[in-house]
Amino acid sequence: MFQHTLKSVIRLTGIGLHSGAKATLTISPAAPDAGITFIRTDKRGFAARIPAIYANVVDTRLCTVLGNAEGTTVGTVEHVLAALAGCGIDNAVLAIDGPEVPIMDGSSAPFVAAIERTGRVEQDAPRRVIRVLKPVTVGNGLVTASLMPSERPEFSFEIDFDSAVIGQQTAHFALSAGAFGEEIGDARTFCFLHDVEAMQKAGLARGGSLDNAVVVDKEQDRVLNADGLRSPDEFVRHKILDAVGDLYLAGGPILGRYHGSRAGHALNNQLLRALFVDRSTWCWDTPAALLPSGWCEYQPRAVA
Repeated sequence: MFQHTLKSVIRLTGIGLHSGAKATLTISPAAPDAGITFIRTDKRGFAARIPAIYANVVDTRLCTVLGNAEGTTVGTVEHVLAALAGCGIDNAVLAIDGPEVPIMDGSSAPFVAAIERTGRVEQDAPRRVIRVLKPVTVGNGLVTASLMPSERPEFSFEIDFDSAVIGQQTAHFALSAGAFGEEIGDARTFCFLHDVEAMQKAGLARGGSLDNAVVVDKEQDRVLNADGLRSPDEFVRHKILDAVGDLYLAGGPILGRYHGSRAGHALNNQLLRALFVDRSTWCWDTPAALLPSGWCEYQPRAVA
């Protein structure tokens, strides 16, 4: 019911999946209502600060990239944002000395473990959530992303790949205390072997390896990682992980149900933009225990 931040500072070092550059990420506590903000420590002044908000997304090719008016960017933010969302961290400052968040093992697990080690602290401010009031959908019918009203944060996803290793997979996840780390957080990013060369020619995946991604050889219908998969449905669970991170760019927790069908970072961002462009589809709300029943900070106009 109240906002939370970290008890102490977290430091993590690794390489960027797409840049291949080494980076150190420092996650620090922040004041109530501060939200999540990235700071590029290799920049100065206004150029250094990038608030983690959907309107600041500037690229969605294979990852989510945030930018500011000065042209400063930080990429692959979705995994650490998913960890912050899943662990209930409302306010934090993420300082990084390069253009991309370290990929770690390709999942949110290292970030979750670090947050759990340092712990959370309750703050003297009520937690406000973004309540979905009516369905919002973007996409073309085959590839879609939707938000629907719900009394709890829920995520569902379906994928369908022309690969015997992946094939059709579906999963549903209700975001609650401890559930993210146990059910979703360790699912790694994945790609096909034949796509790696194309990505590298495009300047992406320079830091990719079997240590930080699941690589599928489509021709041989097998996973190349020596230890195999962490779960049979790791592929669809990672898509949920990405959605949890992308939707935390709303500026607060979303009280609603997300459903993705073959969606990705671009469609997730389009979904948030579609939600917030129509003020009748959402409102700020506060946990019911703190306010009279049925209270909503914004009461939308009647919709015919």
